[in-house]
Amino acid sequence: MKIHEYQAKQLLAKHGLSVPSGHVCTTVEEAVQAYESLPTDLCVVKAQIHAGGRGKGGGVKLVRSADEAREAATSILGMNLKTHQTGPEGQLVRTLWVEAGSDIAKEYYIGIAIDRELSMPVMMASSEGGMEIEQVADESPDKILKAPFSPSTGLQREDAERLAAGIGLPSELVGQAADYLVGLAEVFCQLDCSLAEINPLVNTTDGKVLALDAKINFDPNALFRHAEIEELRDLHEEDPAEIQASKYDLSYITLDGNIGCMVNGAGLAMSTMDVIQLYGSEPANFLDVGGGATAEKVTEAFKIILSDDKVKGVLVNIFGGIMRCDVIANGVVEAVKQVQLSVPLVVRLEGTNVQKGREILEGSGLPIITATDLDDAAEKVCAAVKKAGAKS
Repeated sequence: MKIHEYQAKQLLAKHGLSVPSGHVCTTVEEAVQAYESLPTDLCVVKAQIHAGGRGKGGGVKLVRSADEAREAATSILGMNLKTHQTGPEGQLVRTLWVEAGSDIAKEYYIGIAIDRELSMPVMMASSEGGMEIEQVADESPDKILKAPFSPSTGLQREDAERLAAGIGLPSELVGQAADYLVGLAEVFCQLDCSLAEINPLVNTTDGKVLALDAKINFDPNALFRHAEIEELRDLHEEDPAEIQASKYDLSYITLDGNIGCMVNGAGLAMSTMDVIQLYGSEPANFLDVGGGATAEKVTEAFKIILSDDKVKGVLVNIFGGIMRCDVIANGVVEAVKQVQLSVPLVVRLEGTNVQKGREILEGSGLPIITATDLDDAAEKVCAAVKKAGAKS
């Protein structure tokens, strides 16, 4: 789960980490009042959307007067902000963060993510603040310093000091910066974060270390422990189909292809998408219905897949382990009847009662194409989509 920059900064401040003073605004007048209440003539008006690259898209503006604040707020609020992370459709700006300007001496990067190979969080730090960390990794990997740490013990002080000194912070600020790194690691672990990134972290000319920008994501599987975090969720920033899927405990992510996928199990879903690409098409989504795929879940999954206009065919690939294939087949038949399917559908079942399941599908009288294995299924759905496209 993602939150806005202003929410991330409020969390950091709550845990004793320094951030510039600022106010959240939803109207132009609130933005003007926020500017007038801040202690600096130079302020920043920032669009609040769940995407990076806001400045390049015109969503971040420096202002030096109330009139400039009004002008900036007027231009940003309500705009459809397009960045490299929003895609060509952009994202509507509903909220602003008006922040006091800072007298910056140098910008740095710090961030925490989970290292899957080490099975633990890793603190990363770089002297290249303000740049995308992926770009730094590609162009200057030696400028990224790392320190793995255990959630039970936290980031060790000596590691924090090593990173702070290693990225070139002035010696008199190494202790302050190390406190910041240790504090960020505590936030990451206490709140079950999946990502915590401050880019840039800055040291100011008056000897302070603070976060000029902040991005925090949370593990959705741990939100039951953090009701106060779940309240920060902004549904306006999420894909409506993904929101609908979450109501039925479906794992769904929209992609750019034209073959809708319904699979049980994340690993099988990834393999299914790979094989679709092998046969010359692209998956339109990742959709995992889980181990207990009921008729209701299958029906809802079909509705969600078909809500995407790009979908020109559907591949169902289910392994009947916990669920029997005949039960799954009945669910597919019922779902197809309800959604009035108008695109080619290929179903591959494997597992308990698979033969009975195939008989149900083939005897349904519905335009369902059955397949015996994954290669057969992917080849058939790709061919059916191409054939349907040629006819149209």
